[in-house]
Amino acid sequence: METKTKGYASQLRAGEKPTLKTISRISGLAVPTVSRALSDAPDIKQDTKVLIRQIAKEIGYVPNRAGVRLRTGRTNVISLVLSTENDAMNHTAKLISSLSDALSDTPLHLIVTTYQPDEDPMNPIRYLVETKSADAVILNQTTPDDPRITYLQKNKMPFACHGRSDHAQAYPYFDFDNEGFGYLGIEKLHTLGRTEIVMLAPPKEHSYAMHMTKGALRAAEKFGVSLTIFDDISSDDGTVAVREKLAAKLSGGLSFDGIMCGSTSSAIGAVVALEDHGKVVGTDFDVIGKEAMPFLTLFRREIIAMQEDVGEAGAFLAKAALAAIREPDAPPLQKLDVPTREGIGL
Repeated sequence: METKTKGYASQLRAGEKPTLKTISRISGLAVPTVSRALSDAPDIKQDTKVLIRQIAKEIGYVPNRAGVRLRTGRTNVISLVLSTENDAMNHTAKLISSLSDALSDTPLHLIVTTYQPDEDPMNPIRYLVETKSADAVILNQTTPDDPRITYLQKNKMPFACHGRSDHAQAYPYFDFDNEGFGYLGIEKLHTLGRTEIVMLAPPKEHSYAMHMTKGALRAAEKFGVSLTIFDDISSDDGTVAVREKLAAKLSGGLSFDGIMCGSTSSAIGAVVALEDHGKVVGTDFDVIGKEAMPFLTLFRREIIAMQEDVGEAGAFLAKAALAAIREPDAPPLQKLDVPTREGIGL
């Protein structure tokens, strides 16, 4: 069934440039009302906002960012800050998509600010604050005592975090309960009869690495299984690097029957390395991985996959960042996504 448009673009006059006055004329609403609707003002009815945004979209109206900034002091931009080392195939791609979708019905736009793996992660934060290039910042891969959070709080820049530091009670965040994932993963391998387990954890400097290893160690002690957490292989190393590093250990005589991976790419690399050594997943060993989009069981149906709802994370972080902008003195929005036993087949 086709959807008929109202044909707002046809109401543009010859040679007319789309402006607030144009939207005012087409909608029959006053220019200040149009402006406030586009700014998502709380006193404007939702159906009015929808109408104004639809007209603006159809006639090709683009706000003058410089003018908006002069009038309001805002940029209408939220910046997601990411390292270029992130796993864009799965986790990061889904996060960007969900954030963008959540902001699509607001006047704010998402930009991605990146930094190199060997670069000081404070650099993009200082740039955004000092140049006032964004109204809010969304951080990823937090550390236990994250200097970026301290800096943003000191400079009164609204922000939200995908992850928690040691001071999570003081700011907005969305986090996946990686301690719960670590515990349930080891328990699942134990129920499958696996007793010699290795783990590819995230880099130690990240908070979620600490959480994941804590849960895994607690479960290993409870269920009496052997757990080795590699110091020289992380779940962020990428598929090829994980395959090569693990293959070297297997050639050196390492033996195990269960492996737990903190990312999709590391789980794939681990499976390929083991298969190269004649091992069969689901028979000689079991592997557990975490993913943001269904992929692992398409690669090998025997892989045990725990879903991390990064779509929900993006939607919540967008909401939390908006709240931090509009109500800076209100309690911060926070959510912890807790994995279930059913989610890992227990």
